[in-house]
This record gives sequence, C-alpha cells and structure tokens, in this order.
Amino acid sequence: MISATPDVHPLSSGQSVPRSVRSPVGSVMLATGLECSYPTVQHGKRRDELEATGHYERWREDFELCKQIGARYVRYGLPYYSMHVSAHQYNWSWADKVLPVMRDMGLVPILDLCHFGVPDWVGGFQNTDWPELFADYAEACVKRYPWIRYFTPVNELLVCARFSGKQGIWNEQETSDKAMVTAHANMCRATLLSIERILKHRPDAVFFQSEAAEQVYDRSPEARDKAAFLNQLRYITFDFLYGRPPDADILYFLMDQGMTRKTFEWFMQHGKAAAPHCVMGMDYYKLNERVLHPDGSQQGGVGPVLGWANIARQYFQRYHMPMMLTETNSIGTGESEAVNWLWSTWHNVNALREEGIPVLGYTWYSLTDQIDWDIQLRRIEGHVNPVGLYKLDRTPRDVASAFQQLCTRYGSLPLLADFPEGSMGAVDNADSDTDADQRRSSDAATPRERTRPAGVLSAED
Repeated sequence: MISATPDVHPLSSGQSVPRSVRSPVGSVMLATGLECSYPTVQHGKRRDELEATGHYERWREDFELCKQIGARYVRYGLPYYSMHVSAHQYNWSWADKVLPVMRDMGLVPILDLCHFGVPDWVGGFQNTDWPELFADYAEACVKRYPWIRYFTPVNELLVCARFSGKQGIWNEQETSDKAMVTAHANMCRATLLSIERILKHRPDAVFFQSEAAEQVYDRSPEARDKAAFLNQLRYITFDFLYGRPPDADILYFLMDQGMTRKTFEWFMQHGKAAAPHCVMGMDYYKLNERVLHPDGSQQGGVGPVLGWANIARQYFQRYHMPMMLTETNSIGTGESEAVNWLWSTWHNVNALREEGIPVLGYTWYSLTDQIDWDIQLRRIEGHVNPVGLYKLDRTPRDVASAFQQLCTRYGSLPLLADFPEGSMGAVDNADSDTDADQRRSSDAATPRERTRPAGVLSAED
C-alpha cells in the first residue's frame, strides 16, 4: 500500500522502487468523460455544461453508452457550485443518485471535484478562504463515498487562472497578472489541502492532475524571450503540486505579483508530500500549440507541430512522474478529422509507452458534443461543438466506432510495463493487501457493497 506520509520523494536521484510497485498490474486506462464545466460568464451568468448537454436528464443513458463503448474509466465531475451550499453545508442529492449507479454498472469514476467554477457565495478564485473550505468539501466527499479511489481535485488550474484572472472572461473576470497568480495559488493550495484530507480516509487514493500540455513558438527573434518565458510558465501547476522549484524567471515573476517566500516554501513542502500519490494528467488539443507574434499576440490552433508525445516527453523529463492523456478531441480540426485525431493521439501515447515512459492511459473527452467551447464558454450562445463520441441526441459519431475499436484492440495492454525505477510513485501493486483495503472501505458500506472486491488500479476497482 502507498504510505500517506512517504519518507522520500519519488524524484530523488537513485531512489529504488519496491518490486511490488514495479509489477505489471491491470490494463491500460481507456477513458471518456462527461463535460462538466460551470464557470460564471458575462458578469455572473452561470454556465453548466452538464445541463447544456442534457446529462441531468439522460445520465443513465450516458453511463450505458460509456459501458457499451468500452470506456470503463470515466472522468466525472459533480456540480460543485450547487453542492457546496455554504461553509460545511453540502447538498449530496445528485451525487447520492448517480454515483451508486455508476459503481453498480462497473464504471470507475475519476471524480472531478472542481471544474472551472465555485459557488456564488465564494465569489471567485481570488477568495483566499476558499482553499480550506474546499478541502472540507473534499474530505466530506471521500467520507460519504469511501469506495471512490481516483480524484481530480481541481481541473486545469493554470487555464482557469488565466481565464478568470488574466483574460477577464470567467468567474471574477479580472485582467491582471497579480489576479492570475492569486487565483492559481488558491487553486494549487486547494488541491494540496484536498489531497491531504482525502488521504486521511483513503491512504491509497490516486490523484490525476489535469492540466493543459502546451507549447508556444516564436514567430520572430523579437518574440523568442517571451516564448521561452511562457514555455516555463506552463509548468507552474506541476511545479507547485509536486514540489519542484520553478525556474528563476518564473519565481521572480511570482514574487513581483505578490507571492511570498513563505507561500512558495509551503508549496514546495506540501507538493513533495503529495507527489507520490499523483498521476500527471495532461490535456492536449490542437489549440494547445500556439504562435507568439512580434506584437505579443498569440495565435492558437497551429498544432500539431511537435504533437502530444514530444510535448509530454518534455514534462516527463522535468518530473519523472507517471502520466496520462486526460483529455483530447478534434476541436479545431473539424468533425471529419475526429477519427484520424483519435488514432494519431493514441499512437502518441503508445509511442511513449514503448520508449519506457509510464503513460497509464488515454481519454477521449467527452462522451457527448459540447456547447460553446469554440469561444471558451465566454458567452452563452448555444453553439454545438461536434467533438463528442456521441451527438447530443445520443446517436454515435464515426469516432465512437473508432474509440470502441481502440478499447477492443488495445484494452488488454498492461497498465505498466518495464518502466524506469523512480517514476511510478502513485501506482499501487499486484501484491497489495486487498483484504485490508476491503475492511477499511467497508466501514461505511452496505452488506451488498462489502462483497465487492477492492480496486487498486486493476480490473477490480
């Protein structure tokens, strides 16, 4: 079992990994997800993608589609903004209805606790009281649903901080570097506090960070230094969450925006403790590769130039953490290219695995088409983005058949292979004390639940 308070950090040079951690176990994680974003836009109008895509009415059907298509793992976000009613007050009615059904159908949730928004009473991501309040919510959640092992505490922290604090389109709609840094720091603190609280009750929990895997290219020599800065700034989420000091230019930038040495040292300490329980999830779309022009403007959608495998390799070389492609779809390429995009990105995943880089899985995001993501949700226009495995009427797109083929043909690949030592801290092992795991999780379970085998990144979740 994974220790809740590891003695050494898995990035330590020369650290040996126990044989049990290196043992192959289970199968590669092939996943989809339900798009669940809920920021406020246009000065307080709440967006809710679960509502816009019809999931609240068709949730059983959506779970059935996940099962039919072979997506055993499902990135699933609860509507946090409506569940966290006030400090220490929660409305569990939706979660109580859907999560047990998900479990009984054999689907394994990677539970998304915060996806681009906060409750109205919190105000926004500038609220420095929110991280502790959110950690309370996360702890209440794991206590209520002790059978859930996999979590994404806060989704795409840097993306959300940019849109909320710098670009002025979500939530608090601020437009300064200081507001972006504050929002990002609050989300990182909320993530780390949540990890600590969840581990108190589920010491073998695994946390899948989900952050944009990005690359910026200069279009002229004058833009080269700025592009280099942005290509360092992209690491800041994982730097904080895994306790890896940022490069000097980034650290100076953070201090210029008000970050104190005490805050920085807090992230380094708590990040080192969290890292052994984490999988570095990276989200990749064509829009993630951008060009920086001499006037400072950026043009997205130029990818793939390097492509996900080459970008992900840069992240792995920095952190030496197990990874997963936690989001991709064909937005920006056109519906007709969806099947090609699926196979191309899957082969990127497989290529890294064959190099010995521990990529645990692949996610097509999302199950259904999305609404207004072509404009980053900044206005409520109701434009359907044809990026799902299924249309909003739940009829399949061509890419649904391709995903099903992917699951059928490659679903039996081992989760782990001959990956290098020191890179598998969050992955449990085939020799786990599953009896003890069952005893622990059964305390709050019904008699029927106690008969379910314990799951440790295997076929028995």
